[in-house]
Amino acid sequence: MGERVEIVEVGPRDGLQAQPQLLDTEAKLALIERLLDAGVRRLEVASFVNPKRVPQMADADAIIARLPRRAGVNYIGLVLNEQGLDRALASGVEQINCAAVTTDSFCLRNQGKTAADMLDLIASLARRAQDAGRFFGVTIAASFGCPFEGEVAPATVVAIAARLHAMGVDEIALADTIGVAVPSDVKRLIEAVRPHIGATPLRMHFHNTRGTGIGNVYAAVDSGVRIIDASCGGVGGCPFAPGATGNVGTEDVLYLLHRMGFETGIDIAKV
Repeated sequence: MGERVEIVEVGPRDGLQAQPQLLDTEAKLALIERLLDAGVRRLEVASFVNPKRVPQMADADAIIARLPRRAGVNYIGLVLNEQGLDRALASGVEQINCAAVTTDSFCLRNQGKTAADMLDLIASLARRAQDAGRFFGVTIAASFGCPFEGEVAPATVVAIAARLHAMGVDEIALADTIGVAVPSDVKRLIEAVRPHIGATPLRMHFHNTRGTGIGNVYAAVDSGVRIIDASCGGVGGCPFAPGATGNVGTEDVLYLLHRMGFETGIDIAKV
C-alpha cells in the first residue's frame, strides 16, 4: 500500500505503570534508547501524576530531563490535573496528553472527578498548553466499555469528541481501556466520531484482554486511521480498571502493518 502508519510506543508509560515491579530510572532510559534504535519516533514516556497512586511513575521528571535527544523524535507526557500540567510544561516534554473518561464511575476512581468535571478541567488545561505553544492531545478512555458501568453508547463518545474538537486539541484518541471491543465496534465508532472532529487527527488505543486487539487495529487502519498506540511485548494495563490486561504488542502490530504493505519506519526484529 505504501502509506505510512505512525506507531506511538506507549510501553515506557502505559506499559510500565501496571507492572508490580518498580523499574529504576536507568532501566527505563535503556528501554527508551533501544526503542529509538529500532526506529520508533514517538513515545509516551512518563505520567505526571501523584507517585503515591502510581509509584511506577515517581521518576517522571528525572526521565524527561535525561531523555535521549534525536532528530524527529517526539516524547509524550500524560497529565491529569493542573499540577501535572505545571510539571509537564516545566519539564519541556514536547507533547502533552490528557485523558477524558466516558463514565463517572471510572473517572472518579481514575481521576477523582466526574466525567463532566474532568472535561471542564481539560478545557482549562488545553488553553494553558496552547498558550505555551505545546502540543496537547486527549485520549477518551473507556470508549467502548467501562469496567464498572458496562457498555458505553457511541453517542457518549461522540459528544466528548465534539467538545474536544471545539477546544482545538491537537489530537483525539479513542481508547478501549479494558479490551472489550471487536472490529465491528471499532468501525462503527470511528464512523460516528469522524464527522464531529473535522481535521483533528484520530488515534486508536487497544488492549488485548479478549484477544481482539490486533483485529481492532486492522479495523481502525481499514477505516482510515493512521496513528496507532502499541506497547512492546504487549505489556500494560490500567491500575484502576479491574481485569484490564496488556496493550496490543508493538511487534504484532508491526507484523500486521508490514505484511499489509504499510510503512512504519520501525525494525520489527529490533523491537
